[in-house]
Amino acid sequence: MSQALAQALQVEGLWRLLLAAAVGGLVRGFSGFGGALIYMPAAATVLTPVWALITLTLMDIAGPVPNLRGAWAAARRREVAILLVGAALALPLGLWLLSRLPQDPFRWGLSGLVFGLLALMAAGWRYRHALSDRLVAGIGALGGLLGGLTGVAGPPVILFYMAAGHSPAVMRANLILYFFAIDCTVLALMGGGGLLATPPLAIALLTAPVYMLANVLGARAFRPERAGAYRWIAYGVIAASAVLGMPVWG
Repeated sequence: MSQALAQALQVEGLWRLLLAAAVGGLVRGFSGFGGALIYMPAAATVLTPVWALITLTLMDIAGPVPNLRGAWAAARRREVAILLVGAALALPLGLWLLSRLPQDPFRWGLSGLVFGLLALMAAGWRYRHALSDRLVAGIGALGGLLGGLTGVAGPPVILFYMAAGHSPAVMRANLILYFFAIDCTVLALMGGGGLLATPPLAIALLTAPVYMLANVLGARAFRPERAGAYRWIAYGVIAASAVLGMPVWG
């Protein structure tokens, strides 16, 4: 592993990964989401899709650990469990598609996905009907499919929570638990499928501490009464990351 770490330090564009981990961790810490949306477009300019997902998954497991206790207390845990059932059923299909996807289409698709989500979130669309268990499970399944394919399992779930009108504190807590469980499942599936490799594991050892520290700092900055301002800051950072993740930058 020491040799792998030495090679990881020589990765061209490592600074972009570290910067994306820091900014993504800050946003994730105070909003409960956005870490993958910021990190993955940047990582796609440096790593292959599978390696980018491996580093993100390990970071996303380690990063939110200091915030899990508070999230467990504030979350609607039954709702999170239903989301996860749907996600677990669709994740393997997403991972299978990821292992067969060329890099440039991956980067265009990811940037397009981020922009589409951003437009819906900024438009303020709201869902006015009752939330059935079937609907919640379906949203989780769509999130699981995207999580396996792009490393971004949040868009359908984030949109769902914003549309459902959940309070910022509940939404943030639910998302922290949801993403943590999704990442653990993704890591297990990738390990079982033989997709894990030593180089991205070594890179994650460098980026994960940065991401964890940024998560802690972001969580300390969270104030429910100022959630609107934080949301628009996150929107701006996410949009910039999607632009930088396009293949036109090489």
